[in-house]
Amino acid sequence: MTAVTAILLTILAYLIGSIPFGLLIAKTQGKDIRTMGSGNIGATNVLRCLGKPLGITCFVLDVLKGYFPAAFFPILGLIDPNFGILFGSAAILGHNFPVFLKFKGGKGVATSAGVLLGVAPLAVTIGLLTWAVVFYTSGYVSLGSIVAALVVILTGWTTGYGPVIATALTLLGALTIWRHRTNIQRLIAGTEHKFQRKKKS
Repeated sequence: MTAVTAILLTILAYLIGSIPFGLLIAKTQGKDIRTMGSGNIGATNVLRCLGKPLGITCFVLDVLKGYFPAAFFPILGLIDPNFGILFGSAAILGHNFPVFLKFKGGKGVATSAGVLLGVAPLAVTIGLLTWAVVFYTSGYVSLGSIVAALVVILTGWTTGYGPVIATALTLLGALTIWRHRTNIQRLIAGTEHKFQRKKKS
């Protein structure tokens, strides 16, 4: 029965992850976020194209759809807490490859942060601090995400997490970096979009 429960919860986590909050938020404004900015459905593009309130809302919702499966599905299914990383990973795959959008989704940074918050809070804290420092100093969201993913991988292997969690963090970090491969190309070419802080008049 545990195996059946785990399979059903994994499928449910994937479906929750597939909910395209960025697209739905843009729809409330009569717009299609896939035709704006980078065309991505994630929080960064929503922030860039629709403003801070909607961008923050999208970020929080994308975090939560990773956090709840990772943190609470093992409790709901009365199974080993290590299954949280499985459910969280399913949610990330849902965000990146949503069944509702023909498997064309976001890059999974916010959802990955939610998963890490549920199963490895120390790793996500260090990762978010790294992202904030890199973004603040460079102005590149993508660079912050890539460096944070590398730091999370390192944290997983050096701060006492077991091999199951450390391996999962490595795979999630690698997926995040792979999903940013076009950003890496633009960073190298010097054409990546850069947020500029407004100067005080």
